[in-house]
Amino acid sequence: MSGSRWAKNSLLYLLLLVGLILAAIMLFAGGSDSEKVPLVGGTESVLERLRTQRSQIDRLEIDGSKVSLEYTDGRAVNTRIPQGLDFFEFLDREGIDVSEAGFPQTEAKGGGGLGFGILINFLPLIIFGGLIIFMLRRAQGANSQAMSFGKSKARMVTANRPTVTFNDVAGAEEAKEELQEVVEFLKFPERFAALGAKIPTGALLIGPPGTGKTLMSRAVAGEAGVPFFSISGSEFVEMFVGVGASRVRDLFDQAKKNAPCIVFIDEIDAVGRQRGAGLGGGNDEREQTLNQILVEMDGFDTATNVIVIAATNRPDILDPALMRPGRFDRQVILDAPDVRGREAILDVHKEGKPLADDVDLGIVAKETPGFSGADLANLLNEAAILAARRNKKQIENAELEEAVDRVLVGPERKSRVLTGREKEIVSYHEAGHALVAAMTPGHDPVHKITIIPRGMAGGYTKYLPDEDQRLASKSHWEGFMSSALGGFAAEELVFGEMTTGAHDDLSKATQIARNMIMQWGMSEKMGPRTFGKKESMIFLGKEINEQRDYSEKVAEQIDEEIHELIDRARDRARNLLTDNRERLNYLAARLMEDETLDPDQLREIFAWEPGAAEPLSREPRVTPPRSDPPASPPTGGNDERDREPIMPPKPGLAWGGDRSNLGGGE
Repeated sequence: MSGSRWAKNSLLYLLLLVGLILAAIMLFAGGSDSEKVPLVGGTESVLERLRTQRSQIDRLEIDGSKVSLEYTDGRAVNTRIPQGLDFFEFLDREGIDVSEAGFPQTEAKGGGGLGFGILINFLPLIIFGGLIIFMLRRAQGANSQAMSFGKSKARMVTANRPTVTFNDVAGAEEAKEELQEVVEFLKFPERFAALGAKIPTGALLIGPPGTGKTLMSRAVAGEAGVPFFSISGSEFVEMFVGVGASRVRDLFDQAKKNAPCIVFIDEIDAVGRQRGAGLGGGNDEREQTLNQILVEMDGFDTATNVIVIAATNRPDILDPALMRPGRFDRQVILDAPDVRGREAILDVHKEGKPLADDVDLGIVAKETPGFSGADLANLLNEAAILAARRNKKQIENAELEEAVDRVLVGPERKSRVLTGREKEIVSYHEAGHALVAAMTPGHDPVHKITIIPRGMAGGYTKYLPDEDQRLASKSHWEGFMSSALGGFAAEELVFGEMTTGAHDDLSKATQIARNMIMQWGMSEKMGPRTFGKKESMIFLGKEINEQRDYSEKVAEQIDEEIHELIDRARDRARNLLTDNRERLNYLAARLMEDETLDPDQLREIFAWEPGAAEPLSREPRVTPPRSDPPASPPTGGNDERDREPIMPPKPGLAWGGDRSNLGGGE
C-alpha cells in the first residue's frame, strides 16, 4: 500500500526536491560579501575599472553569467552579463586587450551557465506545475472516494484463515443443533437438493448481550469452510438518501461472487425496525435500506447459495416482513446458559490459564446464575489478573472467589473501613439475612457472608442454589421476601430502630410482592389475573412504561395486598430471629471477628446449638440506641443515590447490596 502511494506521487516529490535544491543554490550563491556593480556606465562599472584600476586588480573570474573582480587589498565586486554574451569579445570591442602585459590574472569556470540560468528562470513555473499536479491528484482521490461511497463496508474472512468451530462455543447446544443443518447444506448441497429440500434463507439469532451470537455465526462459517462477510446494521445507514440501499446491493453482489458464503449482519435492529414508525414514511433512508434487504433476501433472484445470519436483542421491534418464512426462516434463541452450560463455557475459556488442582469450576458455575458467556470469560480473566498481581504461578480458589465478588458487587474498598457501631449494625444486618434464609424451608443455602465494603455495598450475603430454577412457587418467593427483610428485622430487634441500610432490601421485597400480585396471580383475594400492561425491551430487561387497565378501587386493593404480603414476610423474619436470638448474636459476633464467613464456617455456626461451647469466649456487646440517627451502613440501600425498584435476583444471588450484586441479572 505505502509503496504504490510513493510510486503515484514520485513525480510530485521529484519536482519539489528540484525546487528546494535550486532555491538553496540561489540562496547560498547570492550570499557572498562582494559588491555588485554595473557592467558598463560610470566610473564604478566593471568595464571602467578594468581600464583605470587594472594595476590594483589581482584576479578576474568568469563563472557563467557572473563576472567577479578581486582586488589586491581583499575587496571584491561582481556583475552579471547578458545570456549568450562572450565577455572576452565584448572587452576586445571596447578596446581592452586581455593579452597585453599587466592585465589581471583571468579564470573562466564552468560552461553550463546557460542551462543553470534557464533552470533558475523556470523555477517558479516548476513549482507552480507541481502544485497543479498535487491538486489534480487530490481531486482524483476525492472523486474515487465519492464513487465508492455507496460500496459495502463488509469485512470478509476467507475460508483459509484460522477459524472458529462449534468446539469453541459452549452452553448453547440447542442453537448448535439448529445451525448444524446450515453447515450441512453448505458442505453437501446435493444431499438436500435430491430430496427437494431448501435450506433456510436466513437465521435470526436472538438473545441478550454477551450470549455468543457473533461467535456462533463465525462458528457456522468455520465449520462449513466458506467465506464469511461481517457487517453491522448501523453501517448501512448514512445521512444521504440511497446510500444504505446501494451498500446492501454491493454487499450481496460480493456475496454472490463468493458463493457459497455467509453474510452476518450484527445488530440488525438498527436497520430492520418496523416500517411506518418514523416521520419520513416511504422516503426514509432507513426504510429504503430495509426494503433493499427484503428484496435481496427473497426477491426475484433466489437461486443463490448465500445464507444470511443476523443477530439482535430487540426482536420485538423488527419488521414483520423481515421475520416471515423465506427471509429469516428460523429464529434461534441464545439465552443465558444454565449451570451445566456455564461449566462448559468455563472449560472452554480456561484454556491457557493454569488452574490449581483443587479448583472446581462446577462451584463457580453454581455461584454465577444469569451470567452470559462474556461474563464468564471476563470472570476467568479477572481471576488470572489477580493471580498475576499476587505473583502466583496458578489460579487458585481464592482468586476465583475474589473474581466472582468483583464481577457481582465490585472491587474491595480497602479505604472504607467499618468500625465501632457501624460495623456492629452491618454485622447484625447481614446475620439477619443469613439466619432467616438458613431457617426458611426450601430456601437456597447460604454460601458466603461478608461485611467488607465492596463496590457500593458495605456488606452482602450470597446464596448458592443447588440447581437453576426456571419456575418458582409462591412459597419460594415468600421465603425470599422474608430473607430480604431479615436485615431490617435484625436491626429493629437488636437496636430498637432501623437504618437506611435496608433501602435496597425493601425495594426488592416490594417488587417481589408487586409481581406476585400483578404479574404472577399469586393473590387469593385478587384472583388469577394480571394487572397493567408493560412495554419493555425483550432480553434487555428495561421497562419503558406501564399502562393501567384497572380502576382506582382495584389499585387500592393491590396496595393492601402488597402491604399484607410484606407485613407477613417481616413478621416471619422477626419471629425466626426472636426464636434464634442466641444464634443471631453468635453469628454477628463471628462476623465482627472474622469479617467474612465461608461455607465451612457457616455450616459450623448453623449447626451450633444454644448452650453448647462457643469458639468465642465473650458475648457480643450491643450498644444501646443513641438519640441521634445512627450511621447508615452502605449495605442494602446505599442512600448515596436513589434507585427504582428492580426485579429480585435469581436464586443464589446476593442480598444486601445494590444493583451491581445481581450478577448477570441484566
